[in-house]
Amino acid sequence: MAITAKDVQALRERTSCGMMDCKKALVEADGDMEKAIEILREKGLAKAAKKAGRVAAEGLAFAGSKGDAGAIVEVNSETDFVAKNEMFKDFVSKLVDVIIDCNPADNAALLECQMDGLKVSEQLQELVLKIGENIQIRRFQRYEGKLATYIHGGGTHAVIVKFDCEPDVTSDPKFVEAGKDVAMQIAAIAPRFVDRSQVSEEEIAKEKEILTQQAINEGKPANIAEKMVMGRIKKFYEENCLVDMPFVKDGSITVAKYLENVGKELGAKISVVAFSRYEKGEGIEKRQDDLAAEVAKLTQA
Repeated sequence: MAITAKDVQALRERTSCGMMDCKKALVEADGDMEKAIEILREKGLAKAAKKAGRVAAEGLAFAGSKGDAGAIVEVNSETDFVAKNEMFKDFVSKLVDVIIDCNPADNAALLECQMDGLKVSEQLQELVLKIGENIQIRRFQRYEGKLATYIHGGGTHAVIVKFDCEPDVTSDPKFVEAGKDVAMQIAAIAPRFVDRSQVSEEEIAKEKEILTQQAINEGKPANIAEKMVMGRIKKFYEENCLVDMPFVKDGSITVAKYLENVGKELGAKISVVAFSRYEKGEGIEKRQDDLAAEVAKLTQA
């Protein structure tokens, strides 16, 4: 029996499974829709599709590098228990390598990349079936250059940092230690910018407006208020710009000064170009289950 695109679409609407899985099931069932649904259920694919509606706010943030390329990724699961599963951790680790090697433009392209002989989408679906939870690749970023990475708490936070380093001393143990120190600082303090040049004029203007009003509300005269605002703007930079922050291991110097000191030891000029910091589940609204409502719903049913 010929399988039409309309048949595949109809099966997809009934099961929420992928187009290729629906087509294969229809071919195997010789076009019988009900039999195709049974095949998908037997393979666990329909069950896996239903999991996609559940909130995935746990998981892992991970980063790694190979040569002059590196990547950071966040993969979410429904429970923290799954994040400790070795199959899950192996998938996330391999995913970083795939991003480095494949250089996908976005999540859709990443799902089409190859991982151990299968598409990432197919490996992900297999993982969902084996583990029994909704698992989603949330975000990733790929970098090229002189890099340092850091993973905190087994994957609660991940950081990747790109450096400018002339001459290249990145293989020196002192640079490796400095790179880790800076990445750890980013993980702990969560700066918003590398340096002041990345802060927009609009944001500074808004900050000055707020701080000026604060000073006026405190009863300070205009000339004193202006001086207070300038001091507080400096504090804003120290709290938000990585290189202006006090270095966590020595609060008497900034991160910029720390890198300058390391550079002098190595005979190089070292600076931070860019960074990404991922925190597991950051910004995802976790579902709060209402047990009483669930019981009432079941009783009514």
